[in-house]
Amino acid sequence: MASAFPRCTSVRLPMSVAVILLLMSVTAVQSSQGDKEPVYRDCVKLCVQTNCTGARLLGFESSQPHYMALTGWTCRDDCKYQCMWTTVGLYQAEGYRVPQFHGKWPFVRILCFEEPASALASLLNGLVCLLMMLRYRSTVPRQSPMYHTINAFSLVSLNAWFWSTVFHTRDTFLTEKMDYFCATAVILYSIYLCCVRTLGLRRPAVSSIVGVLLILAFTSHVSYLTFVRFDYGYNMAANVSIGMVNMLWWFCWCWQNRRTLPYWWKCGLVVLLLHGLALLELLDFPPLLWILDAHAVWHLSTIPVYFLFYSFLIDDSLYLLNTEKLGVKVE
Repeated sequence: MASAFPRCTSVRLPMSVAVILLLMSVTAVQSSQGDKEPVYRDCVKLCVQTNCTGARLLGFESSQPHYMALTGWTCRDDCKYQCMWTTVGLYQAEGYRVPQFHGKWPFVRILCFEEPASALASLLNGLVCLLMMLRYRSTVPRQSPMYHTINAFSLVSLNAWFWSTVFHTRDTFLTEKMDYFCATAVILYSIYLCCVRTLGLRRPAVSSIVGVLLILAFTSHVSYLTFVRFDYGYNMAANVSIGMVNMLWWFCWCWQNRRTLPYWWKCGLVVLLLHGLALLELLDFPPLLWILDAHAVWHLSTIPVYFLFYSFLIDDSLYLLNTEKLGVKVE
């Protein structure tokens, strides 16, 4: 099965290994996770012993493309990749559902990209975010009250999409943590952005207090996941909770200003789309063509939302600038 997919490295499994693994698969397909299978574990062990020691390891390293080495792919990693496809092939041959490995669906590797569709989608989101940030800066004068807060939000978002791209390119202990932590930072800063817009312009002390509380919350969140326990369930619950706070806060502001701000619907639609599109993750299907899964679809679907969101930010910033010049009370 492994030979049917593109490879970036030269590790190969002996033909006898496939025969042994096929015989073992009769009793190995009881687990729901592919990496727990004896067939997978024994395949990796034998592959490492055969290909990742002595002269064979030197041969692997000398023939490995530079982009693979730079992104941290090792001989053992390549063994895991090849054995994953061997296990998937055996599952399919026996009529079982495709398993996940280490909590993820199997993806075909393109060049050095471990999850090519999600990596591309993250990169595109980042590029659109950069494009719209530059458009905002060229359209809105620096004197607008929300100018610096929105620019900071753009930089926080760019950082999150950078680490999302890196993580989906190469899943490691560091890149996974950075992807999760930076995504949390975006949600928390979204709450701060909402606070500044709805309360802080009239009561700066309120936004300062909320900002400090959000920093403490972020520090506590990261510290717990780093030094106590990396709990995926807790991380998800925490992000959903603060996301709901952000959504309800913005919806309340939209409702209050629906009669006075003609562009209020843009904000409401963005919030609705972002939280609605996140439900795509619940589909959780095996990747189409071993590339496109629900997570990648979710990331791709958020790309056009950025255009609408920054259209709202530009309209609102210009409105605030004009009302400030006229001495009108900001709502």
